[in-house]
Amino acid sequence: MAIEMDELDKTILNRIQTRFPLTPRPFESIARELGTTEADVLARVSRLKETGIIRRIGGNFVPGKVGFVSTLCTAQVPEEKVELFARTVNTFSGVTHNYLRENSFNVWFTFIAPSMDVIRDNLARIAEKTGVKRILNLPATHVFKIKAKFDL
Repeated sequence: MAIEMDELDKTILNRIQTRFPLTPRPFESIARELGTTEADVLARVSRLKETGIIRRIGGNFVPGKVGFVSTLCTAQVPEEKVELFARTVNTFSGVTHNYLRENSFNVWFTFIAPSMDVIRDNLARIAEKTGVKRILNLPATHVFKIKAKFDL
């Protein structure tokens, strides 16, 4: 279902994807740039969050540069357990996102933690809580980072 957005909504979305202002009142700074009010920007961002257009607003860090490790994980999850598995995975603070794919390994997610041991322990806890035993831990051997920015 498409969500109605006007040009200012799209401009705000384009603006907040990069160079988010590091000021005490970032939405006021954005409003000033766009010729509107802080209240208007906040109301629009709140609406876009409530409708699911915005998932989250936060910083992205290179895990290794702040002393963490990251990995891509996948699991073979029976259809009747997909909802339980996704809900369980989402309770772990190091999971940045997960998604469903049409494949025998059908649930994929990324995990960030202070060490690979923590990730392995958490994957074991996920398996224990869900009964899903086929979870693969696929740490990157080389990182290719692309900038994900969507012009609206």
